[in-house]
Amino acid sequence: MDWGRAVGAARRWRPHFSLRSFLGGAALAVLLISAFSTFFSPRSPGTAGRSRPQSGGRCSFPAIFNFGDSNSDTGGKSAAFHRLPSPNGDTFFGKPSGRYCDGKVILDFIAEKLGLPYLSAYLDSIGANFRHGANFATGGSTIEPLDTRIFQGGFSPISLDIQLLQFEQFKARTLELHREGSSYAETNLPIPEDFGNALYTMDVGQNDLHSALGSMTEKKVLELIPNITMEFGRSVEKLYQQGARAFWIHNTGPIGCLPYSLVFYPPEPNNVDRNGCIESHNKISREFNRQLEDQVAKLRVQLQDAKLNFIDIYLAKYSLISDAKKHGFVDPLTYCCGHYGDYRVQCGKKAVVNGTEIFGTPCEDPLKVISWDAVHYSHAANKWVAEQILDGSLSDIHVPVAESCPGRASP
Repeated sequence: MDWGRAVGAARRWRPHFSLRSFLGGAALAVLLISAFSTFFSPRSPGTAGRSRPQSGGRCSFPAIFNFGDSNSDTGGKSAAFHRLPSPNGDTFFGKPSGRYCDGKVILDFIAEKLGLPYLSAYLDSIGANFRHGANFATGGSTIEPLDTRIFQGGFSPISLDIQLLQFEQFKARTLELHREGSSYAETNLPIPEDFGNALYTMDVGQNDLHSALGSMTEKKVLELIPNITMEFGRSVEKLYQQGARAFWIHNTGPIGCLPYSLVFYPPEPNNVDRNGCIESHNKISREFNRQLEDQVAKLRVQLQDAKLNFIDIYLAKYSLISDAKKHGFVDPLTYCCGHYGDYRVQCGKKAVVNGTEIFGTPCEDPLKVISWDAVHYSHAANKWVAEQILDGSLSDIHVPVAESCPGRASP
């Protein structure tokens, strides 16, 4: 690909719409799948046996249940629609892994830190094992329930509310199989107590902002944020009612620094920050994060026996972008795989441009780039961000992930 900044060709060519190519044209299929699913809402379990700190303050989390979008998808969208092709996954897994990345996403580093296996995607029926949790995140998902605007923007119909319904069904059927003495449940599903002892991770909201920016003014986007964050708060309450007590919640990153945004929304000179990012888009991210943190603070008052750990992903990612070369990365506004601008070809795919077949090949050294495919962070960048957050340094309550169980008092 062209290693120059992503902005150059964008002033000559602008696509009709934002992230459609990433999300695929099969979104309607999932609506049909969802229509034939039976969802249950079992009562919340008791509090007996909840995760408590081990010696040294560490928690004994037996499982992780994750909800989100492509930033933490470990194969949901890939299983539902089409398998993500190589070079996705190649840096770490040596093959496609269902992740929008050349290797691991931040969720994988969380699992490693807790001594747990990488999470299988709930929608992946081939080779999945849910003994230590499940991942309900899918690429393109939003906090807001699917509506015409979001659907026409090409975003996923598996919004956060659908992911919660999937979790409810997963839990109900797991408990049912254990009651029946199923050998499959013993080896492939969490034990009933794990639902109350697990860590519930959430990384979602970026697509709500992308969707809105593609269909309305920035002023209208800001006006929409309260509805989005309140919907998120309701989702946390629903998980609490299902027995969740330990939450690890990410805010959203600086969307104005994504190379994709710079291509699709080339900024005016007075709308560029010191790193070359779109300042007005980052302002929207920061306002979303402020209101999301307010929601978490309110939830702490309501759900006093829960531990809600709010993580400043924005600060971690923006710090990396600001000091990219210091940390061994090249220009943070370039990307490694695919091409967007005067022509477009997705990472790992091919397109015909002026009669010539062009391949979305990766750069020579993915370990030196922050952005993998202009939208998602690379394995190396995800590793760096994970190292900044897992010790609790960017937690609003200054608690590491390994000590985030409700039994430990916040400092």
